[in-house]
Amino acid sequence: MSECVFCKIINNEIPSRKIYEDEDIIAFLDLTQVTPGHTLVLPKKHVVDIFDYDKELAATVFSRIPKIARAIKQSDLTITGMNIVNNNGSVAYQSVFHSHVHLIPRYTKQDDFSMSFGDNSNSYTAEELDKIVTSIKEKMEV
Repeated sequence: MSECVFCKIINNEIPSRKIYEDEDIIAFLDLTQVTPGHTLVLPKKHVVDIFDYDKELAATVFSRIPKIARAIKQSDLTITGMNIVNNNGSVAYQSVFHSHVHLIPRYTKQDDFSMSFGDNSNSYTAEELDKIVTSIKEKMEV
């Protein structure tokens, strides 16, 4: 994809601060650095989002994440946790439409990143939850 910023990084048309690369994936520091060490991991093959992955690509990309996450954590003893985030679609805050996974090191609860969810546990009946489960299971690939 000639206009994709991540494809341009993969093709060395745009500089990046790479921390890992092999024949299938690349990992580099995110320019925004939500917290120090914020890294993006992405397949070199252009896929828009998680819905474009096949089993092989998913296995390849996601098998590298623990290795890269451990290296980030071990690089700074003050890192106490990590958020692993994958946004899919603009409604889910995806801003670059080349699939990528954010590894966001966490130092304290006061660092500059937050994920908070409301508690909807009382919003659904058991029957409604069962209907959701059944609907998803019917579409599950073997």
